[in-house]
Amino acid sequence: MTEEIAVIGAGVVGVSIALELARRGHEVTLIDRAGVAAQASRGNAGAFAFSDIIPLATPGVVTKAPKWLLDPTGPLSVPPAYFPRLLPWLVRFWRASWRDRYAASVSAQAALMGRSSDALERLVTRHGLERVLRREGQLKLYESAAAYRADAHERAAQAAHGVRTVPVEGLGALAEIQPGLSDRFTHGTFAPDWLNVTDPALWTERLAELLVQAGGTIRTAAVTALERGPAGVTLRTDGADITARRVVVAAGAWSHHLSRTLGDRLPLETERGYNTTLPMGAADVRTQLTFAAHGFVVSRIGDRVRVGGAVELGGLDRPPDMRRAEVMLDKARGFLPTLGSEAGEQWMGFRPSMPDSLPVIGPAPGAAEVIYAFGHGHLGLTQSAGTAELVADLVDGREPGLDLAPFRPGRF
Repeated sequence: MTEEIAVIGAGVVGVSIALELARRGHEVTLIDRAGVAAQASRGNAGAFAFSDIIPLATPGVVTKAPKWLLDPTGPLSVPPAYFPRLLPWLVRFWRASWRDRYAASVSAQAALMGRSSDALERLVTRHGLERVLRREGQLKLYESAAAYRADAHERAAQAAHGVRTVPVEGLGALAEIQPGLSDRFTHGTFAPDWLNVTDPALWTERLAELLVQAGGTIRTAAVTALERGPAGVTLRTDGADITARRVVVAAGAWSHHLSRTLGDRLPLETERGYNTTLPMGAADVRTQLTFAAHGFVVSRIGDRVRVGGAVELGGLDRPPDMRRAEVMLDKARGFLPTLGSEAGEQWMGFRPSMPDSLPVIGPAPGAAEVIYAFGHGHLGLTQSAGTAELVADLVDGREPGLDLAPFRPGRF
């Protein structure tokens, strides 16, 4: 039997794509090796970070990176043994930080954020999902006036692309937004349009339920290769093979293994993110808190508190280094003195990252019946609804209303 469309990957991006395709009348099968929301979509911070338009590769980042990389528990690290394997990606990352390329990435990211924000509102209205959102904004915190001024370029870029942020100065003003902060914080910016889900795993699982209600099918299988043929594309799996007329690859950090079987060697790396989720009552968190200089955030997940973030570029196979979760939690207890000391649940997840911080969205260069939709980094949840509409437009042959050239698979 030949399926009409197979979507590989049941994280929030893949589930959102499958749901949008089913809504438009397509026969859709969603396939994942471990099930719905089994990876990064389960343990992330739960943010729709539409104001986060600045890529990781910023001008001058190469002067900061050595200091970060030498600190195994800092906001950005690379295990020494992994460095030689990562070097080609780092060269592309450095090139992406050149001012002209950086400016182009900011513009493309802002455009995708705008489309994704609008798409999310359509999704929420269509399916009655408002009750699982938190419209509480985000507070980015600084420990000095100098640190605040150092991010002026970021605020200027955000303002130029219509992103609203409000300056906050003084501990009293900060406390009006988030009580209980350490007095080490003197400045902040508040992003009022920032949204969170109550729980990212439950959000993705709810979208999967809606997919099944719309007639979609969900299967558990590990897809190991894609092969083109006269009947469509054959998905080689660890069980029975599947043939589909169209295929969408949205398998997150594993996507490049599948693209390689079609001859496309894309520079996808793995940002390994760490967090600790503390039990109910750990703190009175009223907005998402971002400690930018330290590379982590604090957010509410259900009735619990999640402390996590950082970037470890270490691939898929290395064991987790849970010191990173412990360091962030120790810092968070200093930044929020009222944060509970109860034991929490530690987690590490894989975030698929491209050197320019832009996802890959578009047909495979040599196989128009295969569409790639991966590489969103830490913005998968944020850009999931927008990516779903764009992929569905490509499948339907519609004009997507957004220039997809910056996201094309062949840009590297």
